[in-house]
Amino acid sequence: MSKELLREYIKEQKFTNSNNILAALKEIFRDILQESLEAEMDSTLGYEKYGITNNSSNNSRNGYSKKTVKTELGPVEINIPRDRNGEFEPKIVPKHQRSVNGIEYKILSLYAAGMTTSDI
Repeated sequence: MSKELLREYIKEQKFTNSNNILAALKEIFRDILQESLEAEMDSTLGYEKYGITNNSSNNSRNGYSKKTVKTELGPVEINIPRDRNGEFEPKIVPKHQRSVNGIEYKILSLYAAGMTTSDI
């Protein structure tokens, strides 16, 4: 992420204290984590969301289940995608895991390096 883009984001957010910055980082982290789960589901099913016309498997999306994970930024609520056959095994936040400590730095560094959420 370029300094100019970062400064523009800071101006838009109008941060007044460090808690505002932490909340913004937490929101960015949640969005990237959610998009990563969606990408995993796309990969598992073999088609993108709403692209069922190209569906070659017998499996399809079946909503979401909420999950709160503990991070170094604080608790983050995410929606874990589900499939009809129950075959989806997320890698980034495995089933029954409630802590993702350490992954924030990896994701935020990729985001800061200029990668988009879909690239990550």
